[in-house]
Amino acid sequence: MKNANVALLQLCSGEQIRDNLAQIEQQIKQLNPGIKLVMTPENALLFANSAAYREHAETEGHGPLQQAVRDMARRYGVWLLIGSMPLISREDPTRITTSSLLFDDQGEIRGRYDKLHMFDVDINDIHAHYRESDTYQHGQQLTVVDTPVGRLGMTICYDLRFPGLYQALRAQGAELISVPAAFTRVTGEAHWEILLRARAIENQCVILAPAQVGRHGATRRTWGHSMVVDSWGNVLAENPDAVSALKVRVDTGKLHTIRKQMPVMQHNRFQPTLIAPVENSSNKE
Repeated sequence: MKNANVALLQLCSGEQIRDNLAQIEQQIKQLNPGIKLVMTPENALLFANSAAYREHAETEGHGPLQQAVRDMARRYGVWLLIGSMPLISREDPTRITTSSLLFDDQGEIRGRYDKLHMFDVDINDIHAHYRESDTYQHGQQLTVVDTPVGRLGMTICYDLRFPGLYQALRAQGAELISVPAAFTRVTGEAHWEILLRARAIENQCVILAPAQVGRHGATRRTWGHSMVVDSWGNVLAENPDAVSALKVRVDTGKLHTIRKQMPVMQHNRFQPTLIAPVENSSNKE
């Protein structure tokens, strides 16, 4: 897209970290110079099993995975969101979290978000039983951070089903909300677009949802359909099933007009109070 400033990378990540990093870099190489913010899906660097996630979990700001991402952000001069990767818990060093990290174009971490809602469900597919809480500790905080294209609230995948989180992010000034995901084919076909559009409409935010697509090992299949939805609920761009970048122009001017014309935040009689927001301590102006 001409004049695009955001790119959502649709990936088919697996157990080989080197291959996953190469897949990300190959897509970034093909982007036009106007891209300011690049987003990857959930499990972007490693899509494997509990043992592998624990083995490769890093402390925030340290480790080979973060160094590889830091170098990539610097090399291509883009802000880069890693949709999720395993990190050592901030609350309990014996536990790990599945976390989004946002790097600026100098390779500095500007935001960290630990997934709040664990995907502990039974699905009518070949994998059948999903138990994220067996591996991960749920997060404790919200994250909202300024980026070159707008103020970004951060979520991950299953969070999409909890509208209170999105209301809380909007209350903290979010204009854009990231939803890096690895939705199953079953739940994706049924609910993905509906939920993305609902969260955009309810909160008058632009929803940016990079997704995993395809087969990941013997039993995991993901839906794909990376999508950008504007603050009126229009799907601005979609990538159904290609392993490629989805490029779009994000302009926050329209959403502020919509918010002025329909001030739902001021009309809302049920204000979100669940979790205190934070600005990541590593944020720099």
